[in-house]
Amino acid sequence: RMLEIALAIAVPVVLLALWEWGGHADWYDTRFFPRPSTVWSEGVDLVRDGTLQEEVWITTKRVLAGFALGSLVGVIAGVILGVSRLTRAAFEPTLNALYTVPKLALLPAFLLLFGTRNDNAKIVLIAVTVFFFMWISTMAAIMSVSEGYREALRSFGANQLQMLRHVLMPAALPQVFVALRLSAGVSVLTVVGIEFVTGGDGVGNLIWKSWQLFIPERTYVGIVTVALMGFVFSAIVQFVGRLLMPWAPNQKVIGRQ
Repeated sequence: RMLEIALAIAVPVVLLALWEWGGHADWYDTRFFPRPSTVWSEGVDLVRDGTLQEEVWITTKRVLAGFALGSLVGVIAGVILGVSRLTRAAFEPTLNALYTVPKLALLPAFLLLFGTRNDNAKIVLIAVTVFFFMWISTMAAIMSVSEGYREALRSFGANQLQMLRHVLMPAALPQVFVALRLSAGVSVLTVVGIEFVTGGDGVGNLIWKSWQLFIPERTYVGIVTVALMGFVFSAIVQFVGRLLMPWAPNQKVIGRQ
C-alpha cells in the first residue's frame, strides 16, 4: 500500500519537475506553455482577490445540482427497466437512440425552454448527461444479478419489493457506485463545456476568457482547478460508497478494475 501511495505521488511530481525544467531549458515556448511556477503564482493571485473561489463555487453548485438530479432519475429508471422486461422492451430502444445525441447539442433547446436568466438549463443538461450513465449502469447491474439469488429469496415467499431491497440493490450497488464515480467526472466535464458556450461565469468561462485575452497562465490555473474538482468529487463518491457498502471489500479499488 505504501508503494502504491509513493508511486501515485511520485508520477505527478516528476512530470511537474520535467515541465518546470523544460521551461528553463527552452524546450518549449513559455509564452504558450507557462512553467508550473508561473501557473502557481497566477493561481495565488486569483485566490487572494477571491476570483477563483467565486468561480469554483458557481461551477460547484451547478455540478452538484445536475449530478444529484441525474443520478436520482437515472438510478430509478435503471431499476425499473432492470426488473421489468416489458418496460425495458418499450423504452430501451428510444433511450439508446437519445444516448447517442451529443448533449451539448441540446443546450440551445434547453435555453429556449428554461431561459437564460438562471442556471436551470445548465443544470438540466448536466442531469441529462449523468442520467444516461446511471441508467445504463444500473439497469445492467440489476440484470446481471445471479438468478440463484433470486430463486433463493423466492423460495422464502419474498415479494418484488423484498427482492429489490434484500438482493437486487445490495448486489448492484458496487457497480452503481462505479457509475457514480464516472458520472462525477462527466458532470465536471459537461459544466465546463456549457460554461465555454454560454459564458458569464464559472471555471469554464474563466478558462475561455483567459484564452481569448491570451493569458495562458490563467488558462492553466482553470485547467488545474477543473482537474482538482473532478478528483475531489470522485473521491467523495468513493468514500460514501465505502460507508454504504461494508459488505463489498472490493469497494476500495472501485474504478481500477
